[in-house]
Amino acid sequence: MIVIVFGVSGAGKTTVGKLLARKLGWHFLEADDFHPAANVEKMRGGHPLTDEDRWPWLKRLREQIERSLAARENAVLACSALKRKYRDCLRVSSDVKFVFLRGDYGLIADQLRHRRGHFMNPDLLRSQFGDLEEPERDENEISMELGRTPEEVVEEIKTKLHLTKKD
Repeated sequence: MIVIVFGVSGAGKTTVGKLLARKLGWHFLEADDFHPAANVEKMRGGHPLTDEDRWPWLKRLREQIERSLAARENAVLACSALKRKYRDCLRVSSDVKFVFLRGDYGLIADQLRHRRGHFMNPDLLRSQFGDLEEPERDENEISMELGRTPEEVVEEIKTKLHLTKKD
């Protein structure tokens, strides 16, 4: 199974994703690591990515998801997946589950202000919210309200997806 933890920059995708992967004994994948250098420089400079910028990145992510599933490797992927068409691209089978980290602009802006060592320019948060297409009912994702500790969010994800560590 692949669990994709998604939402806008600063929502806590990496923090929640790493913790979930650790608690399950699964691999953790950071979607930012799949961006071409040009995308990273564009975001670092405060310029939002276009759909054209994102498609090669999404293709790389899709290929990684397919490889992981083919190898029967469970993984947690932290990925923005802001638009439905991006999520549809990554939804290669029913073994891909989406978890949406939902929070309002003020909460996430505050979290983003406290983040260190990330290339994403905090000024891009408005464009992230502008691009965000919240999931529709037919996407069968799990929505997690932010404002709690990452541990609380992870425990709820595990419960909702019926996940336990395989020892």
